Amino acid sequence: MKKLTTLFLFLGLFLLGACGKNVADEDIMSRLDKSPTITWGVKYDTRLFGMINVETGEVEGFDIDIAKAITKELTGSADNAQFVEVTSKTRIPLLKNGNIDAIIATMTITEDRKKQVDFSEVYFDAGQSLLVKKGSPIKSVDDLNADTTVLAVKGSTSAINIREHAPDAKILELENYAEAFTALQSGQGDAMTTDNAILLGMAAENPNYELAGGNFTDEPYGIAINKGQEPFVKGVNAALEQLHQNGEYDKIYNKWFEKEAEK
Repeated sequence: MKKLTTLFLFLGLFLLGACGKNVADEDIMSRLDKSPTITWGVKYDTRLFGMINVETGEVEGFDIDIAKAITKELTGSADNAQFVEVTSKTRIPLLKNGNIDAIIATMTITEDRKKQVDFSEVYFDAGQSLLVKKGSPIKSVDDLNADTTVLAVKGSTSAINIREHAPDAKILELENYAEAFTALQSGQGDAMTTDNAILLGMAAENPNYELAGGNFTDEPYGIAINKGQEPFVKGVNAALEQLHQNGEYDKIYNKWFEKEAEK
């Protein structure tokens, strides 16, 4: 009886593994012909890119609107876009497991990440910077030393880069941007670092804080797609190209960033 139970358990685990594999490996472009929904992994805590509107309960931002526009190009309707919350730590595992079809979540294109996923063409040019309280003696990355603590998000490219550009500084890694900014406000760190576009959103919402010293890296954002989904990658790139040609990309960009850039 024990052997029979073990056999059933093994078969159950095998079937679950097989099902998970089938979901992740299913050709997305072929699936869209039968079921047009595209599931996007997005941030829920990043102002301007992906943030929950507490009044409507809907996630909003630049990444969201670009995902909707791509979905419309590929399926005929922006309503076919569905969104799942991801963090810097969970986004690739969720993609690999087939829980989402693509990641559009302020994700920097890197050679290391290319070993795990494929990327679309660049959809947003970003660069890493520093956020400090107004009046801070920190004016650039060169001012970071052994007496300063920099706040970053776990699993992000920013945490890696800051160690290269400020090797003497103390680095405190938090779970997400909200926790990192709260730590900055409470004095647990002297500066927070991530992509300039994210910090711009925080500064716009919190006028006592500002960006310091400009960008010290190039951090182009790409849409991450699972390996083996070449037709979907081509489809996403073609959709992005169309958005640039028909002016929709500029319309979305200006909606989220034009007013912020003027401040």
